[in-house]
Amino acid sequence: MSSDLPFGFGAGDSGQPFDMQALGAAFQQFGQMLSNAPAESGPVAWSVVEDVARKSLQTTGDPVVADAELRSITAAVQLANHWLDEACTFPECTAAPQAWSRAQWLESTMPVWRRVVEPIATQMQNAIPANIPTELSAMLGPLLGMVQQLSSVAFSNQLGNSLAGLAREVVSASDIGIPLTDNPVVALVPSNATQFGEGLEVAADDVRLYLALRECAHQRLFAHVPWLRARAIGALEAYVAGLHVDQDRLQDMLQDVDFANPEAMQELMTSGLMTPDDTEEQRAALARLETLLALVEGWVDDVVTEAARDRLPAAVALRESMRRRRAAGGPA
Repeated sequence: MSSDLPFGFGAGDSGQPFDMQALGAAFQQFGQMLSNAPAESGPVAWSVVEDVARKSLQTTGDPVVADAELRSITAAVQLANHWLDEACTFPECTAAPQAWSRAQWLESTMPVWRRVVEPIATQMQNAIPANIPTELSAMLGPLLGMVQQLSSVAFSNQLGNSLAGLAREVVSASDIGIPLTDNPVVALVPSNATQFGEGLEVAADDVRLYLALRECAHQRLFAHVPWLRARAIGALEAYVAGLHVDQDRLQDMLQDVDFANPEAMQELMTSGLMTPDDTEEQRAALARLETLLALVEGWVDDVVTEAARDRLPAAVALRESMRRRRAAGGPA
């Protein structure tokens, strides 16, 4: 006999209100999720983030950077800096050029991701309003710690997969338009650079040189306009600071909820009620960040175009390919 009971529990043949076997299996699964959760505290389980990201990269492949690739990148960076000296006044980055695998990009940028993401996750976790009705608060209180722990694991899994996705796309340390290393460093990701050049009918050396020009220009800008990092991170923080749940809407929706009705409670928790809405302040912060990224990209594009003029005929096609990549939602 079918049942309308929520959460997948059905009435047994004996007429018992719940299928106890299904209930036991559900609790066992829940216990396994908790036992697999990391011991570290905080809104982000960074061990999970790194583990998920690395396993994802291993699954899809992460070619080891050969010595020959590092030599080719070093030569491209040297030539790029020579050309850029005539196109801009900012001096070159003094750190030795690097060639990163996807995993090395992940490792090298992780400290900055920690500083950027941690406040976001904390604010999201604190976005639930404090004046939840007494009935609901009493019901959720004993489970709050477990819910936060599972939420941390779920968020960390999602973040790990997202960073792995970025690692498979970015062609350089500066590809997303903001500084992702504590100190300026010119670094290309050879496997992704090769991927970027596929189908363009442009020589691999020209692709590498063009990407080196962009990377060197970015790093010159980041190194000698230090407020860029603070502005970018500040815009992110301003956006996160505005996260909140509309408490008036919450109160209105809870007025008619029957807290003794499991189906009503299930509908409440899956209604999206706790999803924060964007505020005017958040939209303004996002606009500032987008404007800043557009200014950085505009400066880099202009300087690289000037540096490559009459020297790299393929720059026109590569510039258009980069523009299409950004328009399609790439990491840039």
